[in-house]
Amino acid sequence: MSDMNSGPLADGAPAPPPSEPKQEALEAWVTKGFMGPDGIRAGWRLLIFLIIVAALVAGLSLITLSLSHGKLPKPEFTPQIALLSEAALFFIVLFASWVMSKMEHRRIADYGLPLRGAFGGKFWQGAAIGFASIAALLVSMKLAGVFSFGEISLHGASILKYAAAWGAAFLFVGFFEEFGFRGYALFTLTTGMKFWPAAILLSAIFGLIHHSNPGESWVGAFNAGAVGLLFCLIVRRTGDLWMAIGFHAAWDWGESYFYGVPDSGLITPGHLFSARFSGPAWLTGGTVGPEGSWLCAALLVILWVIFALWLREAKYPNPDALSPKRRTEEPPVLFPTGL
Repeated sequence: MSDMNSGPLADGAPAPPPSEPKQEALEAWVTKGFMGPDGIRAGWRLLIFLIIVAALVAGLSLITLSLSHGKLPKPEFTPQIALLSEAALFFIVLFASWVMSKMEHRRIADYGLPLRGAFGGKFWQGAAIGFASIAALLVSMKLAGVFSFGEISLHGASILKYAAAWGAAFLFVGFFEEFGFRGYALFTLTTGMKFWPAAILLSAIFGLIHHSNPGESWVGAFNAGAVGLLFCLIVRRTGDLWMAIGFHAAWDWGESYFYGVPDSGLITPGHLFSARFSGPAWLTGGTVGPEGSWLCAALLVILWVIFALWLREAKYPNPDALSPKRRTEEPPVLFPTGL
């Protein structure tokens, strides 16, 4: 007869539930899927960022709907509407990036937008190259006999008025599209899949989104993705977004306001020149405009070679931003104070 007081339970400790090892294994599996060696995994961080952006966009849409008494205004492509919409989207992305920076113990500068470099030399270099690039593309079309600059369609004070209005609008186009696609998103995906795979993925998405524009073609969408990849190279070699923002804003301003040619099928009101195209769509871009031309694709290859030879040192991302030291000083917080 065995002693009832002997054995592993003699001290009165309860036996562990049979399911406890399985529960611990499940928790370890979930934790491993959510957390990596440097904290929350990149994919989850990007998802949180996108949820914040989507929530803010939805909130802005509800406010707009309420102010318009349940009827959204008819969309118009004017400098005022373009400025308001692009600025609102940029500040939404900026705010979401700021929230994520608090969670990750990083800075907005780590995501490519340092305040110290605002509108400095790199920005104006990019602006000069962007305007020269669209000019070179149109000159090549003129030499091919498929493009004419036309006549000046604005006079007097209207020239300065529309130049400034479209300049402000396209500046925020540059801010939103560059920081939206090559700011927090590029940095975070870089931490998860390295820089160039992240750059290729985001550039492909950038091109596909442009294909949804009215009047866009697959060639135009391909060129939009290719220019997105060019901007990734510029970010990689300069260390931030300022040159890419200047290039982007000046290209769009030159294309839409100065030369008055279609941009993804849209022609801006209040453009300086009244340009004309005549010839095959593969040269002119057709209804898309110059960005739908294969000459644009050739120009992007030339620009890629120029930037690759000119800017040789990789400066992005900042190694200090990738260091776990900053994030191990304090635990990450999901809801930072001071919002």
